[in-house]
This record gives sequence, C-alpha cells and structure tokens, in this order.
Amino acid sequence: MSEVSSLTGRLLVATPALADPNFDRAVVLLLDHDEAGSLGVVLNRPTPVGVGDILASWAALTGEPGVVFQGGPVSLDSALGVGVVPGEPHDRSSPGLKAARGGPGEAAEAADTVVAGEGPLGWRRVHGAIGLVDLEAPPELLAAALGSLRIFAGYAGWGPGQLEEELIEGAWYVVESEPGDVSSPDPEQLWRAVLRRQRNELAMVATYPDDPSLN
Repeated sequence: MSEVSSLTGRLLVATPALADPNFDRAVVLLLDHDEAGSLGVVLNRPTPVGVGDILASWAALTGEPGVVFQGGPVSLDSALGVGVVPGEPHDRSSPGLKAARGGPGEAAEAADTVVAGEGPLGWRRVHGAIGLVDLEAPPELLAAALGSLRIFAGYAGWGPGQLEEELIEGAWYVVESEPGDVSSPDPEQLWRAVLRRQRNELAMVATYPDDPSLN
C-alpha cells in the first residue's frame, strides 16, 4: 500500500481517554484497513443472546461464552463469523471486507462470499491463523479445522482517513493480535490482558482504573 500502511489483523485497544461509549475499553480486531477505510469487530462485548438462538447450526463450534458478541455499532442485523484455524501461517493476510463498509447487511454479504483458497473451504484468511467464516456454508465443512469460532452482530467501521485521525488524536493503541484474543473465555478482562502483555509502557496502562477520576 502506498499511502496507508495496512493495520489489518492488528488490535485497536481503546485508550482511557476515548470518550465514545461504543468503544469504552474496547479491543477491536481490524479485519480490513486501507486507504478506502477500515472495518473491525469489538472482541469484548458479549451479549445475552446465545449463538444457538440465532445460528443453531454453528452453536456447537463456538467456545465459551457461547453467546453472540456485539461487533460494533454498524449493521447490527448482520452476522460475521471469525474463526481461528490452528497451524495456519502467521505472516500472510488476504484482501479484507471492502464491500462491507457500504450499508446495513453488506458485512454479512461480504462474509458470505468466502471462497476456497488458502486454508479450509468456507474460511478466508484475514491475518495469519485468523479468518472469516462463511456462515452460509455447512458447519461440517469447517468442524474439523476450526480451533475456535466467535459470532459477531454488527461491526465497527471508519471512512477514508477517519481511523488515522483518531490514531493521531490518541484514541487508540495499536498492538499485535494473537489467535487466542478471538476466543478469550473472559472477554470482560481482555482490555487489561492485552495491555498487560505488552513489553513497554502500555503494560502500566492495564492498571488504569475504570473511573478516570480515580487516577
């Protein structure tokens, strides 16, 4: 990429200064990032809705907690599946969800067009072992290959240059993702856990109180 260095596959970790309630203490996995904009899913917003209530055929493949996660404030009526395939290389990524930035429902349409390529049928690599799952495909196609699966309702989206502006303003920390982030069994602690593993001053931010006035 010539003008924008792609952050696809990395995590956006909300800084304590980020005021938007949609992203308070959010950890966002970027599924697509280029000069046309950015798209990701929030990894630490579980909902009370069980996966079996909306996608019964995939429920057996999702880990604990077996609920749908709110991936972001955009297109809440669409579902995205993010799955980890163990043993996949960690140094390659594939084209992202450019079509999904348009309007409601288009994220689901983009995810539904997953085609055969590297990795198992019904899974499209985003970054390393992390990829998008075609929720229209028969679950048995992926049952043996998937190490973990998480279902998201909605996504987070940024227009051209919007995320870059937020980064300049100090709204986000950008850190490397790990496959286990997608399926963390304790998502409420993911914000602190991701910061704590950093080998720099960000590890200290993990101790920041939930109430900024207490700092």
